[in-house]
Amino acid sequence: MPQPKTSDALGECRSVAVTCISEVGWHDTDRVLADIRAAGGSSENQWQKTWDADNAAGSASLVEMVMMDGQIRRILVDCGWNEAYMLQRFAETGVKESLERGEIDLLFLSHEHFDHLWGLQAVLRLCPDITICVPATFSDDALAFILGDRRSPTSSPDAPVIRHTGRLLTTAMGVPTPLYPGCIAVAFNLPILLGVTGEQSLYFRLHDRGTVCVTGCCHQTVTALADYAVANIATEETLYGLYGGLHIAPFGPLTAPQEQMITDMARFGFHKIAPNHCTGPSAIAKMIELGYPIESGSNRPSDTVLGNGARVVFE
Repeated sequence: MPQPKTSDALGECRSVAVTCISEVGWHDTDRVLADIRAAGGSSENQWQKTWDADNAAGSASLVEMVMMDGQIRRILVDCGWNEAYMLQRFAETGVKESLERGEIDLLFLSHEHFDHLWGLQAVLRLCPDITICVPATFSDDALAFILGDRRSPTSSPDAPVIRHTGRLLTTAMGVPTPLYPGCIAVAFNLPILLGVTGEQSLYFRLHDRGTVCVTGCCHQTVTALADYAVANIATEETLYGLYGGLHIAPFGPLTAPQEQMITDMARFGFHKIAPNHCTGPSAIAKMIELGYPIESGSNRPSDTVLGNGARVVFE
């Protein structure tokens, strides 16, 4: 008799819906690249740089998970960059009211890049005791920022600092960490640009459907993300869904290795792919060329990206 996989103990859920609160990290790419170059390049620590705060926007998504018993769990994935911009996006997507009512169970911070973390005060002004989950690689600067002991380089020096009063959870490296039945966090240990280390992603196991991968930027690469799911999370050999930034050609044309990585995605058999944020237009065009099931609905000039306010349902 076949032995059960360790992943069998991770549970299942009924469905997962993801609303893109904002996938616009910044308004002008040339300006953010100029900020990086002016401060010594991409190897320098982001906390020590000078940034154009007027160019800041931010990346964040809302995951709504229906449990097998019908209960709904809500997870805010990342919290953007510019506080005023994120407060507007929260208001326009209904997240503001959900935070104020304490209806969002968890703030899941994928990694500590400025456009995913530095908008935290916008969340804490609405719900200071929200539970926060971070990868174990978060720096001392990032942890101090969460606790309210330091500001980000783009924070207003005059704005009062709201301190986090809730639980702070840490995800260990490379180990499936169940958050809820059918919802698993995994942190990947790798160096990233601007002195950042590590990124964590979410996996959801849908009853009678398969596994859905949700990522902030996927610096670990989409193939590493999916390979991990097949080996450790899924009970099937293919995967059902993929949402989020895939960090493929975010600033220009595809390289040969990136094109090969996109071609390699075919072996995972995704039924729905909803790429945005740091997934470049050339990468999405290649996925469409290969016939991948790209979910659309956007306020971008192209309708092939799940943009601000758009929603995808995996069920």
